[in-house]
Amino acid sequence: MNYFSGIDVGAVSTEAVIIDTGGEISGYSIVETGANSTEAADEAFDKALLDAGIHREAVEDIAATGYGRISVPLAEKTVTEISCHALGAQHLFPGTGTVIDIGGQDSKVIRVGDSGKVLDFTMNDKCAAGTGRFLEVMASKLRVSLDEMGGLSLRAKGEVHISSVCTVFAESEVVSLVARNHPKEEIIKGLHRAITNRVWSMVNSVGVYGEVTMSGGVAKNRGVVTLMEEKLGRTVRVYAEPQIIGALGAALFARKQSRKAA
Repeated sequence: MNYFSGIDVGAVSTEAVIIDTGGEISGYSIVETGANSTEAADEAFDKALLDAGIHREAVEDIAATGYGRISVPLAEKTVTEISCHALGAQHLFPGTGTVIDIGGQDSKVIRVGDSGKVLDFTMNDKCAAGTGRFLEVMASKLRVSLDEMGGLSLRAKGEVHISSVCTVFAESEVVSLVARNHPKEEIIKGLHRAITNRVWSMVNSVGVYGEVTMSGGVAKNRGVVTLMEEKLGRTVRVYAEPQIIGALGAALFARKQSRKAA
């Protein structure tokens, strides 16, 4: 059997996915990008091979995506992350018409048409507001882990209003709220609300079509997902490992390219 791989080199993490000819995920990995994108891509690919239980020679084609996609000599082609998240999300959830991707350093809302084609999108990559980095900074100030934030938010009996989505100003607000002994759960829910409101403005600019799928690391945060579902008034689809959707899309593009060449 032939296999295909996609490697998504992000600012914070790098993901690699290996699929078989039927498009099923055979293996994947997630590693920190660190200071060297090429080394991160190699490490992620090797770990995905190990997870799939195959050798490099079994992989027919590789495509790279993400901000560091040009730093992946392994890859035969590069694809934009917008296209990869659209294709990957619709592959996992065929009814997907809208993708909300909240990554470590940027956020995107994508309108998806038939066969995973991108019809429209908007992106925030100029500011940490509405991204995983925003939550990472706030978690540090609150002395909780990122993994804890979702559960703590869901346990909040109320919430505080965070007036700024600017990371610097919101950080000052959080320090002040902690000093006034506001419960951490309520502060975290307020932070999640701030992120949701920021992303919601992007959703409104693109519109909501079909089923909504969330990708990216922040999709693991059930507190954010729950608030987004409240805003949307509908269920949001979240894959078991939402961080690999971009890499999955790249692998699907590699498979498509191979079929065209055949």
